[in-house]
Amino acid sequence: MSAARAFSTALRAGAPRAPIAARYAVTRSYAAAAAAPTGAANKPPVALFGVDGTYASALYTAAAKTNALDPTAKSLESLSSVFKKDPKLSEVLRAPTLSVSDKKQIVQELQKHLGNADKEGIVKNFLATLADNNRLGVLEGVVEKFGVLISAHRGEIELVVTSAAPLDNRTLSRLEAAITKSQYVANGQTLKVVSKVNPDIRGGIVVEIGDRTIDLSVSSKMAKLNKLLKDTL
Repeated sequence: MSAARAFSTALRAGAPRAPIAARYAVTRSYAAAAAAPTGAANKPPVALFGVDGTYASALYTAAAKTNALDPTAKSLESLSSVFKKDPKLSEVLRAPTLSVSDKKQIVQELQKHLGNADKEGIVKNFLATLADNNRLGVLEGVVEKFGVLISAHRGEIELVVTSAAPLDNRTLSRLEAAITKSQYVANGQTLKVVSKVNPDIRGGIVVEIGDRTIDLSVSSKMAKLNKLLKDTL
């Protein structure tokens, strides 16, 4: 099956159904149900909601149908790097004043960052579809949510470590080793470490794994202390 055909089919099939408000925002051609159901082998491993989740799920299905999940993930990782290097890119993509010509130029520029991984043209067609549907503004969210899908497909569990300042590799490795041996990681799962920086936590770290959060930040301790003082007084 060609990349264009696979993507078109995925768009018609849609992803796991989102809440009514989110579904309404998606174009009618995208949200319409397909005549034939998506095969189990191509079905996204977890249900995502919202407009970006719907697009990410459809992209996953299109990539799975052409055996291009890994190349697609690699291309999206490249786009993720672009967003990290240019924080203003998301704002530009959401601008309501973008003309058809502007969108075309933006898509062409983004396609330059895909490298050689997108041989089937899955991501290239996807970017064009977002532009045609006036949905370039959800691209960053789609990239992030596709990462959730590919991690689930690979049996990975994400470990997000947030600190007030960047942590060195040795500290991250020690955290990874400790969490890997804990009850939070099941047999057969692979830990994927994501390091984030948030000066607002003032110090310490916040560890998120799956649906669990371990808040060891200074800001959290200060909040607890302030509450204790307030309740006492």
